[in-house]
Amino acid sequence: MASLEMMHRVSSCSAGLSAATRGPGRERRGGMCFASMEAAGRRGRRKVTSTAPVGALVERTVVAPAPVEKRAGGRPEAHPQSVAARAVVTVRRRRKEDAKDRFAEQLDAFADRVGRSVLLELVSTETDPRKGTPKKSKPSALAGWYEKKDIKAERVVYTAEFAVDAAFGEPGAVTVLNRHQREFFIESIVVEGFPSGPAHFTCNSWVQPTRVSRGGAPRVFFSNKPYLPSETPPGLRELRLRELADLRGDGAGERRITDRVYDYDVYNDLGNPDKDAASARPVLGGDQLPYPRRMRTGRPSSATDASAESRVEYPEPIYVSRDEEFEEGKNEMLSDGAIKALLHNFMPLLVSSVSPDIRDFAGFHDVDNLFKEGLRLKQALHDQLFQKIPFVRKIQENSEGLLRYDTPDIIKKDKFAWLRDDEFARQALAGINPVNIERLQAFPPVSRLEPAMYSPPESAITEEHIIGHLDGMSVQEAVEGNRLYMLDYHDIFLPFLDRINAQDGRKAYGTRAIFFLTAAGTLKPIAIELCLPPMTDDCKRAKRVFTPPADATSNWLWQLAKAHVCSNDAGVHQLINHWLRTHACMEPFIIAAHRQMSAMHPIFKLLKPHMRYTLKINALARQILINGDGVIESGFTPGRVCMEMSAFAYKELWRLDQEGLPADLIRRGMAVEDPSQPHGLRLLIEDYPYATDGLLLWSAISRWCESYVAAYYPSDEAVQADYELQSWYAEAVQTGHADKRGAPWWPRLSTPGDLASLLTTLIWLCSAQHAALNFGQYPLGGYIPNRPPLMRRLVPAEGDPEYAHLVADPHRFFLSALPSLTQTTTFMTVIDTLSTHSADEEYLGERPDEAWTADPAALAAAREFAADVRRAEEEIERRNADPARRNRCGAGVLPYELMAPSSGPGITCRGVPNSVTI
Repeated sequence: MASLEMMHRVSSCSAGLSAATRGPGRERRGGMCFASMEAAGRRGRRKVTSTAPVGALVERTVVAPAPVEKRAGGRPEAHPQSVAARAVVTVRRRRKEDAKDRFAEQLDAFADRVGRSVLLELVSTETDPRKGTPKKSKPSALAGWYEKKDIKAERVVYTAEFAVDAAFGEPGAVTVLNRHQREFFIESIVVEGFPSGPAHFTCNSWVQPTRVSRGGAPRVFFSNKPYLPSETPPGLRELRLRELADLRGDGAGERRITDRVYDYDVYNDLGNPDKDAASARPVLGGDQLPYPRRMRTGRPSSATDASAESRVEYPEPIYVSRDEEFEEGKNEMLSDGAIKALLHNFMPLLVSSVSPDIRDFAGFHDVDNLFKEGLRLKQALHDQLFQKIPFVRKIQENSEGLLRYDTPDIIKKDKFAWLRDDEFARQALAGINPVNIERLQAFPPVSRLEPAMYSPPESAITEEHIIGHLDGMSVQEAVEGNRLYMLDYHDIFLPFLDRINAQDGRKAYGTRAIFFLTAAGTLKPIAIELCLPPMTDDCKRAKRVFTPPADATSNWLWQLAKAHVCSNDAGVHQLINHWLRTHACMEPFIIAAHRQMSAMHPIFKLLKPHMRYTLKINALARQILINGDGVIESGFTPGRVCMEMSAFAYKELWRLDQEGLPADLIRRGMAVEDPSQPHGLRLLIEDYPYATDGLLLWSAISRWCESYVAAYYPSDEAVQADYELQSWYAEAVQTGHADKRGAPWWPRLSTPGDLASLLTTLIWLCSAQHAALNFGQYPLGGYIPNRPPLMRRLVPAEGDPEYAHLVADPHRFFLSALPSLTQTTTFMTVIDTLSTHSADEEYLGERPDEAWTADPAALAAAREFAADVRRAEEEIERRNADPARRNRCGAGVLPYELMAPSSGPGITCRGVPNSVTI
């Protein structure tokens, strides 16, 4: 496997090759075709092989008429016509193999030479009228495996020759039987020689050897012609059903890494009760903690808890269907990140273990030095470490570039921007988490939690707190004029606060932050409320309100209050908006698509690039990110209750009908419906970068889905009669989201409009929404004081012992409330990797394989979609240069590029991949 920029052709290709020999994503060019022989009396063919080297992509073959036999009297003898066809198979080899792999490859080559070859069989779209079964060619061996065993090219092309009856019809499928000992990756197959023209088969799949594949059955690959179930050619109907049955499996047994089976399970593998009781975690999914379903692995239960699945710890592989695994380029990016992570985390852990007194930052200069010098050691400490661990000096000398962190974008243009109130507010519209800001539609804000358990629902923020910050308006005038906005993390945190604050080194509040929309179109914070569960009926410390500061002490109290808002924002962003909404909730739709829709289905073809890598990245998340004591629990304030909060949000908040961008903006009061506007709505904050750019991409996706759906579904009846489509959606809802299957808000799937709307929402979530929430994590969140993911202190009140510490040394107190040195460096390392584009990324509007469909109308619609995406990017560039847009342009203000579709590899703070790839 390899990254896309390595998709070059082997230079020894003979001139004049057809598109069949050029692999997916290349231009189709004219080339030699092996046509059927029409003259009567021909009964043989002569093969002429070129003198091209063994490593050439293809060997030229010429089909010529055989000598004509004549009857007595000189008339030709009539013989049945036949077609001489060739399959050109592009196999992608691994770029890096160890000695064991190379030895196994050589063994397969020698076995191939003595008859243990790969066999191909062509399957017609037609059936035999006498037998009623699909017409099939005789099996043909893939030629050239032994001869090309030493070729170093990444892609090697092999061929198989066929002779079939002229009435064979059009090839609609190819079966591949791997009789080698190792799996191999088929990128594409092109079958030439038929009057209908070349048949393209986009494979991109691993073919397992017969010794591994269940039942020893051959793999089936269908041509790139899309067929609705009702339009499936007779010769392919049985294969279509059998392939889907194989992908569904029987729901029993443990899955092997080589399997291609998709099934569901609950999240019962996040904890490890076999380790100790503290490592156990509740099951997510079911009546107690509703949650989406994940990919089933079938691993045995843990020894101590039958409801928990046994753990597979990273880097041991966890099951996903074989074709969901990362390609080589993606693995290389993650490996590079792992090396950097090892070095980044090793030194802080080493330092804190030897010298506990420097586990915290002494001042902001210590934070800055992470980007300037890395973790530099004082001489006395260096000598101490050197005596204990001699290789420390070598690490520091040889790895300076890796030990030093890249400077996050957020402090590149203005080092102190994060301290300003306007930047705090701006990030609610154009930061990492721009999807929680909502319009305040009634004052004061009111909780939806049970008053008997969580005190009176009304906020403690009063008119007196904010009236001086409303530019002369009354509170009622500000509410009615759409000038008040809010970040409300009260209800999501309050039920969990007792358990959060009982954990060592973690302190949190339920928070509300109120903002005023200025005449310049920017927001300014005017009040912050910090809430704790009341200890008594008249507990005055349960609800504290902070307003913009008037003196030095209140300034630091205000900074601490903002830090708690940012910490809650970071937790909600990661646990709910990012993980739950774009990763976990999409997984059931991906599993159901593979189980219920054939690869021939036009809707599967549409969705395929938007499902790439998601199941694999979600499986890895269960191993190292969302698991007990994993990165999320360790790095975010909620700690052990992180995933229970995510389940709470799923139960109380998640609705598919409100996940589309327009519906979400209207739900949050950030927009109102307006048919006269280009997108059917009017934004109440005109300069809302996430929303304005997002609507460009939403509209492009919507037009693409509408035109694509219209090509296949001319009526409501066509949608309702498509049993694969209906089974996909029904299973995703009924099984994949089983805990919400009875909800009345699920969108209908009865009309072409329903289908286009559903597809638009799913593609939006997998592409633009995920990109907006993911790829800014390090550039915008890598400077921890700007956005601490974890808080370790509450805000002291006058009279508290800690209040004196704050007054005496506010810098140090503030930093001691933030994550420690090791927590900071660990978090920075993780979000560094999460913010990185791999070299094999495929971006919105891109289809690396031009042969993904044979439908000209779909190809034309795809080209128009790509053009729409390019136009959106150009408009985003213009907006970022417009000084009137003060939330994305100005002194020290970062441009908003998270919705800009294209990107190079690395950390770029831009780029919209087709799918959830990290």
